[in-house]
This record gives sequence, C-alpha cells and structure tokens, in this order.
Amino acid sequence: MKIEQIYTGCLAQGAYFIQSEGEAAVIDPLREVTPYIEKASREQVEIKYVFETHFHADFVSGHLDLSQKTGAPIVYGPNATPSFPAHIAQDGEAFKLGNVTIRAIHTPGHTMESTCYLLLDEGDKPAALFSGDTLFIGDVGRPDLAQKGDLTMDDLAGYLYDSLRRKILPLPDNIIVYPAHGAGSACGKNMSKETSDTLGNQKQTNYALRADMSKEEFIKEVTDGLPAPPQYFPQNVKMNKEGYDSIDDVLKRGAHALSPDAFETAANETGALVLDTRAAREFARRFIPNSINIGIDGSFAPWVGALIPDLKQPLLLITEPGREEEVVTRLARVGYDYTLGYLHGGLDAWEKAGKEIDTVEQVSAEELAAQRKESDLTVVDVRKTDEYEAEHVEGARSLPLDFINEQMAEYPKDKTMYLHCAGGYRSMIAASILKARGYDNVVDIAGGFGALAKTDVSRTSFVCPTTLKKS
Repeated sequence: MKIEQIYTGCLAQGAYFIQSEGEAAVIDPLREVTPYIEKASREQVEIKYVFETHFHADFVSGHLDLSQKTGAPIVYGPNATPSFPAHIAQDGEAFKLGNVTIRAIHTPGHTMESTCYLLLDEGDKPAALFSGDTLFIGDVGRPDLAQKGDLTMDDLAGYLYDSLRRKILPLPDNIIVYPAHGAGSACGKNMSKETSDTLGNQKQTNYALRADMSKEEFIKEVTDGLPAPPQYFPQNVKMNKEGYDSIDDVLKRGAHALSPDAFETAANETGALVLDTRAAREFARRFIPNSINIGIDGSFAPWVGALIPDLKQPLLLITEPGREEEVVTRLARVGYDYTLGYLHGGLDAWEKAGKEIDTVEQVSAEELAAQRKESDLTVVDVRKTDEYEAEHVEGARSLPLDFINEQMAEYPKDKTMYLHCAGGYRSMIAASILKARGYDNVVDIAGGFGALAKTDVSRTSFVCPTTLKKS
C-alpha cells in the first residue's frame, strides 16, 4: 500500500494517489489529469476508481477527463446528483483496491453529499481518512456554501456536528487525516499550514472537535466570522456537477500565439480582458493600457476567481516567456476556459510594433516615510481586514482587495492614493484595476507593509490594536 499526497500550493489543495497490488485510486483530482495517468504508467498500476469527496466549490476537478481517459468510474457519496454517469456510493460501501479497502463514510454538513473515505490496510485496520472538506487540520468545512431552499447555514452546521461526532471521532486516534485543503483556502477560516495529522492530535488541538462542545456551541463557533465566499464558487460547483470542456481543448484554444496587431484586434473585437501575469515589478515598469495584473507567482487562481466574476469572460494573456501553458492550465483549474491566446514576444514585441504602454508609479517605503513627515498623504491598505486590525499605518484607509469591485466608489479620485499590501503582490493588482477604471492618481508603495515597518515611520505612525489594549 502506498499513499501519495499531491499538494498544489496556489490552491492549497490536496489530491491523493493510492495504490495497492497493481491498482490505484485517485481522490479529488486536479483539472489537468496527465500527471495521474503518467504516474500510473510509471508505477505500472491501473487507475481503478476516481473518488470525489463532494462537488468542489474552489476548483474544477478532473474527474470527467480522468474517467474518460482511463475508464475508471467516478464515485460520489449519497445525495450526489451529477449530470453524468457516476457510481453513487451508499454510506459504508466498501471498494476493494488491490489488497486494501476504501470505505465511503457519508458526512453531510459542508455539503449534503460530502463523503469521507476511510482506507483500511491489508489487515483490514483503519489507516487513513481522506476527509475532503469535512475535517481540515485545525478546522472544519464552512457550512454556508450549500444553502438551498429551507436549508440554512445553521442547519448545515448542525449536520456537520453530527457527522463529526457520530462518524469521525469514534475512529482510532492513530489514523492519518488527509484533508482536501490547507492554510490559504477559502473553504475554512482556521486551517493549519500542516497538510496531514493524526486524528488523535486533532481531537486535542482542533477547536471544533472539543469533547465538551455542545451542538449549539459548535454552530455558533463554526459560523462566526466566516468571510463572504468568492463569487466564482457557485460557478465551479455547477461545472463539477454538470460537466465542462476537456482540458485538452482548453489548452489548445489558449495556447494560441498572437502578433501585436492580432492581439490588439482580438482585444477590440471580442471584449476580452487583457490579463498580465508577470511579476508586479515588471508590470509597474511597462504594461498594456487597461490590462489587469495578477502575477502567476502568487495566489494566482484564487485572486483571478475573486476579481473576475464571469468565468466565461474571454481572456488575452501577457506571460513570462515559456509559461503560457502553465497560465492557461492554472486558469482552467478554477473554470476560466475562454483564453483566446497570448501576446507572442511579450512587451518587447508590443513596443517594437509602436503600441502604447503605461506605467504604475512606485515609491520606496523610505520615500513614503519621508514624504509623510512633511505632508498629509492618503495611504490605502488593501490587505485583508484582520491584517489591518492586527497592525497598520496610522491614518491608513482599509479597503481590502477582495472587495475592490464592490467598493470602487470608496477610492478617492481627488487625491493621490499610496497603495500597499503586505509585500506588493496585491497592491499591484489593485493599482492595475484602478488604472483600468480611470484612476490615474495611483502610486504603489514598493515592498508594502513589510518594507514600511522597517522605516522610521514604524516608530511613530503604526497602530497595533492588540498592543494598545494591553497597555
């Protein structure tokens, strides 16, 4: 028996490849399935099952392509109603894989079809639990994503409490919990950076598994402080449930090299959004007017999902040389399948063709600190609310990037805005969106809060609410 966790950091997502005696199962596969097929070939095993823990909201799973290419059936738990052929497991149903067994454990709460899979070893003893979004390391799944009809968030939280107490907690302490997500995912609010743990340790450390917690206390704690889910979540659920284009077709469509003239024509005629995935510092130096910067070397897919609300929005790409297919793939992971092509030759070709470029003005943290001592500057903090509340520049305005589309009117047009986040990734995204919306009064603070905290201004102009409360 062999278990491999295939973790994708930008999505904070874990897929699993389990093999025994020449047979393999894949749990919660990513959209691109070639790596699983190649792994099976190298290991000389046959993929026998494709297990899904639920209809994922934060990424498009590869179940359809993987099943089509291998012949392995797709397995969901009770209550699942996909629009394609799948085996709907009964609670407790066993699936033989070589000389081990995978048992379906129906655990409604995060969603009503949520199902964990218990791996029993060669001696029929529980060895591992693939817990999907039911149980994370340090947290449990949020119960607000599958509200339908009369089913409320509190109802789902109640189901989750019962599932955990009746189905999960009675399992042996020594089994390893392998969740679908880790820290950074929007599917929970308190997830650990660790991606697996023993169930016994989670019983001791996970706030939601306290032995003395009543159902009422659980519902209150699990639902308290949940941030609004990203807008693309329901669309990903729909794709996972109803189907989608083959990843091969998506890659072929997106990997289309366009000359500067063809790129410009496509942008004008299709209404495509120009998405620039280069590093923030490169974007600031020169970019195509009205393009949006979301760097590939960051939490790329989640930010695309949060800030581009329509999955059917046509996209034209600016990428670093050689990374075109990677960008198209990572867009497809969250359902953005309508990439029309990329600028061949990048900004060098664009400039050589005499096309217009724009820039984002940047100041160093030291320059900002010096200017702020002499005049009243408008500083805008685009970090998340909890980051701002922990520590921020005194007088800075909190306008989290997550809500920039909804709060556009809150950004002043009559004053120069100095934007910052923690390190510069998010503030450049914000700057690009503001510039595209006609805000020319935008200056990015290079290095963000991390750089500001090292300047003289950190001793006089930072407010830390926690520290103030203690004093």
